[in-house]
This record gives sequence, structure tokens and C-alpha cells, in this order.
Amino acid sequence: MTALTTTNVAQQGMPLPLGSTDPNQYLTFVLGGEVFALGILAVKEIIEYHSLTVVPMMPDCVRGVINLRGAVVPVMDLLARFGRPSSEVSKRTCIVIVEVRMAEQDSQVIGVIVDAVNEVLDIAAADIEPAPAFGARIRTDFIQGMGKVKGKFVILLNADHVLSLDEIAQLAQPSMLPGSPALN
Repeated sequence: MTALTTTNVAQQGMPLPLGSTDPNQYLTFVLGGEVFALGILAVKEIIEYHSLTVVPMMPDCVRGVINLRGAVVPVMDLLARFGRPSSEVSKRTCIVIVEVRMAEQDSQVIGVIVDAVNEVLDIAAADIEPAPAFGARIRTDFIQGMGKVKGKFVILLNADHVLSLDEIAQLAQPSMLPGSPALN
């Protein structure tokens, strides 16, 4: 690939109109053949996919960690988080670095593996439908809404919920792992 492995979204050659802090701007990307989006304000940068350091006893959705300018950044596989098989790594696979809000105004930087980054889109509030209601047993808190773009839906993810490290940490608890005895 290129010698430059990290780029800011604005340097990626993607159209960022004036007023780029508009919360109706979304970075779109492909995961498992579906188009998803994250609010642009949560996206810090996009980096080329490279090998990860695997950390033992992590849930399946945490693929490992990377060293990002001296900081240890956990990297999540959203397909695994959604209960689907992971995609194969290709030339277009990259890691989107996202900052998520944690409790009490703390924030955490997390990497998200995506099959390909598409573009930054302006999606008007009028073109965003609420998350579908599937019933009480199906979680929709990961979905901020369904954006209508060119006659198709883009799934707008709620980064703070889908990337919640508190919830992911619960997945790694011994009592939650298959075959592990419950702790008292």
C-alpha cells in the first residue's frame, strides 16, 4: 500500500463541506456486504490495517490491540460484535479510530475493523428513520437510526453503545464464558 498509513478523514480526499462539525455528517463503510455509518464527530482517523497483538481472554469481538503513536488501542471486529462471522482481510480493509464517550464524561479511543471505507455523507434529519422495533428480545440500542441515501438504507450506528467497553468487559467475565463455572 502507500507509505502513509494514517490519515485524518479530512486528508483522505473525502468531501468535507464547510461546517464539517455538523452532526448530520456520517462516515460510511462496508461490513459483511452491508453499508453502515458512524457520526463523523466520533471518527478520529482511518489507518491501514496491519497486524494486531492478540490479548488472551478477550471476547471474540476484540481482535487485539495496536500501538497508535505510543497508545495501546483495542481493536474491535463489529461483525463478531453483531454475532456474524468475521470478513477476510483484503486490500481495502482498514481500521477506523473512534472516540467513544464513557461514564462521567471520560472517553476511550477504539479501533474498528471495516471491510472498506466509502465516503462522508450529509444525511438530513428528515432522511433518518428511527431504529426499527423488532420486539422486546432483539436489541436495537446499537442503531441510532436508518439513513435513507439514494433509495437505500444506511445503518447509522450509535458508537457509544456498540463500542461500549463496559459491556464488552462483561462478555469477558469468566462467568459469561462458555464452559466456565459461575463466580459467586
